Amino acid sequence: MADNQEKETGNVQDEKSPEGQGTEYSYEIKIPKDRVAVLIGKDGETKKSIEEATKTRINIDSHDGDVRVSGKDPILLFQTREIVQAIGRGFNPEIAMLLLKQDYIFELINLLDFVRGKNHLVRVKGRIIGSEGKSRRTIESLTDTHISVYGKTVGIIGEMDGVYQARKAITALLTGSKHSSVYHMLEKFRKQMKLRRMMLDEGFENFHDAADESSEDISEDNKEE
Repeated sequence: MADNQEKETGNVQDEKSPEGQGTEYSYEIKIPKDRVAVLIGKDGETKKSIEEATKTRINIDSHDGDVRVSGKDPILLFQTREIVQAIGRGFNPEIAMLLLKQDYIFELINLLDFVRGKNHLVRVKGRIIGSEGKSRRTIESLTDTHISVYGKTVGIIGEMDGVYQARKAITALLTGSKHSSVYHMLEKFRKQMKLRRMMLDEGFENFHDAADESSEDISEDNKEE
């Protein structure tokens, strides 16, 4: 079974809940076994803190990496699922908990969609991470996101505009674009985001989305040979 495979079950009534106490919902998620201890935390503190923050219950099968999250609030339950998935894909719990903030989202890129074998996988991961992590840090800094390269996936956490641009940058690198061209695109995006925030602070509510301004694709001339 793939290490990021999940099974979703919705509209499931909790057998432990008395009749008339409302319907509970649940998701079943599978995470890599080496991430189970991170999800649980020392003395169960990470699991407990997630449950308390989201008013959900998390049941973990440490042997198989199967996780079941249950709760009555569909929105909080969805956020809990995203947090568990993010931890499963290499994020530390503190970063994953940012998904409880308004407008924060979690995006996952499957590297197998871009590679042609094990050696190619190693190479494309290296392009995203960069020498001593420089490429990943640069993308994170220019998009105000957090990026985790783990196994055969790349995870991104941040606000929607930033995640969109980070995904676009990573996809460009995966398809052969030069790092310098990708950074130039992101620097333009960051300048536009600063201008957008300044305009919004001044009350210009109709100022259009900065992400639209940097939506042009990187030309073929800027691809690596």
